[in-house]
Amino acid sequence: MRLALCNEVLGGLDFAAQCAYARALGYDGLEVAPYTLGDRPEALPPAERARLRRVAADAGLVVTGLHWLLVTPPGLSITSRDDAVRRRTLEVMRALVDLCADLGGRYLVHGSPAQRAIEPGDDVAAARARARDCLAAVADAAGAARVVYCIEPLARRATPLVNTVAEAAALVREIGHPALRTMLDTSAAAASEPEPVTATLDRWLPTGLIAHVQLNDRNRRGPGQGDDRFAPVLAALRRHRYAGDVAVEPFEYVPDGPAAAARAIGYLRGILEALEQPA
Repeated sequence: MRLALCNEVLGGLDFAAQCAYARALGYDGLEVAPYTLGDRPEALPPAERARLRRVAADAGLVVTGLHWLLVTPPGLSITSRDDAVRRRTLEVMRALVDLCADLGGRYLVHGSPAQRAIEPGDDVAAARARARDCLAAVADAAGAARVVYCIEPLARRATPLVNTVAEAAALVREIGHPALRTMLDTSAAAASEPEPVTATLDRWLPTGLIAHVQLNDRNRRGPGQGDDRFAPVLAALRRHRYAGDVAVEPFEYVPDGPAAAARAIGYLRGILEALEQPA
C-alpha cells in the first residue's frame, strides 16, 4: 500500500519541486491532476512524458495515477446530449489513459463533477446511459494500456450522478470490463454513503470493485485536520489486505498546501506505525 499526494496541493511549485518536497515528507508517489501539466495535457509529446516520469523517479517517487481528468480542455462532458461533445470527451479520456501509462501510473480516477452534470430538461436515467457508454468505451482503452479506470462516487452537492459506491458498482457490473472499477473518497463517502466509511469499506473491498482510495476529512481538509478519525480506515484497508494506492486529497489547504501535505503524512505514518505494533 503506497501513500501518494495529489499534486495540485503543491500547485505553487513546479513538477520537480513537487516531487522533491513530497519525497522529503515521506510520500511514495504523486497522484497527478493532468491540468497541472498544461492546458492540453492529453497532447503532451512523448519526450515530455518521459521527462516527467524520469523527474519523479530521480526524486525517488512514482506517479501512482491521474485524477481530476476533465478540467481541461474546456467543454467536455460524458453526459451531454451533444454527440460531438461526447466524442471529443471520449478522445480526451482515451488520450489520458495513454498519458497515465506513459507516466508509469496504474489508475485513473474519474471524478470531474462539472463534466457529468445533468443538463436542463434532461433526466438522470438518460444522462447515466450516456455516461455508461463513455465509460464502456474508455474501459477498452484502459485494458489495452494495462491501467484501471475508476468511476468516482461524489457527494450529491457536486453532482446527482453516481453518489455512492453501490451506484458506481452497478455501473461497473453493467459494463463488465475488468479495467473498469470504482474507488472511495472518504470525504464524499462521509457525505453520501448510508453507513460509516469503515463499514462501506468492509462491505465493498471483498468484492474487488474498489481499486483506489482517497483520504480527506468531511470538512474538506486533509486527514488529521478535522473530526474524522483515519485509524479505523487504515485498519480496514489492512484487514482486507488492500494492495492499491492511497492518496491524500484535501480541497482546503490549511494553513497552505505544503503544510497540509506535511500534516497529513505525519498523521498517517503515525497511524500505520501503530498498526504494525504487536497487539
